[in-house]
Amino acid sequence: MHLALTPFLLQKRVPLTISRGTTASNTNLWVRIEAEGIEGWGEATPFSVGEGQGLTTAALLQELTALIPLIQNYHPLERQKLAPLLAPLSTAARAAVDTALQDWCGKRAGLPLWQLWGLDLAPIPPTSVTIGLSDPATAAARVAQWQAQIGAKVFKVKLGSPQGIAADQAMFSAVQAAAPDGSFSVDANGGWDLEGAIAMAHWLADRGVQHLEQPLAASNRGDFAALYGRSPLPIFADESCFTAQDIPALASVVHGINIKLMKAQGLSEAQAMIHTAQSHNLRIMFGCYSDSTLANTAMSHLAPYADYIDLDSHLNLLNDPFQGATLDGAGRLIPPNRPGLGITANNPPPFDAPVAATPSSTHCDP
Repeated sequence: MHLALTPFLLQKRVPLTISRGTTASNTNLWVRIEAEGIEGWGEATPFSVGEGQGLTTAALLQELTALIPLIQNYHPLERQKLAPLLAPLSTAARAAVDTALQDWCGKRAGLPLWQLWGLDLAPIPPTSVTIGLSDPATAAARVAQWQAQIGAKVFKVKLGSPQGIAADQAMFSAVQAAAPDGSFSVDANGGWDLEGAIAMAHWLADRGVQHLEQPLAASNRGDFAALYGRSPLPIFADESCFTAQDIPALASVVHGINIKLMKAQGLSEAQAMIHTAQSHNLRIMFGCYSDSTLANTAMSHLAPYADYIDLDSHLNLLNDPFQGATLDGAGRLIPPNRPGLGITANNPPPFDAPVAATPSSTHCDP
């Protein structure tokens, strides 16, 4: 099998700010695997979870380029033989290759992945859309933009302001006032200490928030137990949970986990995380980084397993080159009925085209 890499620049309609910084654009990698005249597609997105943990486009390109000669004598169906070659890769690089292999298999079988896995699309929940950290007026305006764009009713509000709890409360109040009939969750991206998290959990619960995501820094594992016992809101782990191996230690201190394709190393590990979470009676959320339609469509094929969906990054893009999952009238992200991922693309380059120079991007830590 052969592997081809194409960097592509994504520009956001509205820059996204969280507690760690702001992203206006990013350069991702389009990963294609070819065998028997069939192409499988995947995406590698650079991302950071803070605390010195981050991936760059250049690093992803370097490690995937090094993989090209190593896999050329293997077949996409030889997953067990390929595993040792993929093990040293970063999580996002592995995610791209794994997704491409899954796409290839679905196309070879002539079935969309959700159908190949025997899933029912009926239970898919609506996707939330993200309100980035900002001042109250800007946050309220972002709600109006989402409502005008897709009729959004489910919102994830980013808090954890460096200006403190009062700023978070003012921003959330403005968001809720702008969408009085909306449904809300909050993601602090590790921006609070224990005292602030407890106070905000009670304040947000009084305002009907559904759940609280990553209120404490991932390195602050010891305080999760104290928060778990005092929070009136369900607690979800994001930056604290990458793969299925992380789940058992978290099961007694959180109520759910956020699965992201780039953290999880691909659809295969995402499935392992789903089943591990279910065995611990944890709720399941799907999230994203600065992903295009390609990666979010990949996760949409597993969406029947999720209690909550937050796959909205592609909806905030000006120049997404892919078409795939679509929003229905209820705001649910529905995977295609075409084989594999069911992704199509605008003007794909020839498979053997040389790797273009990596476009510049404006990326600051989220």
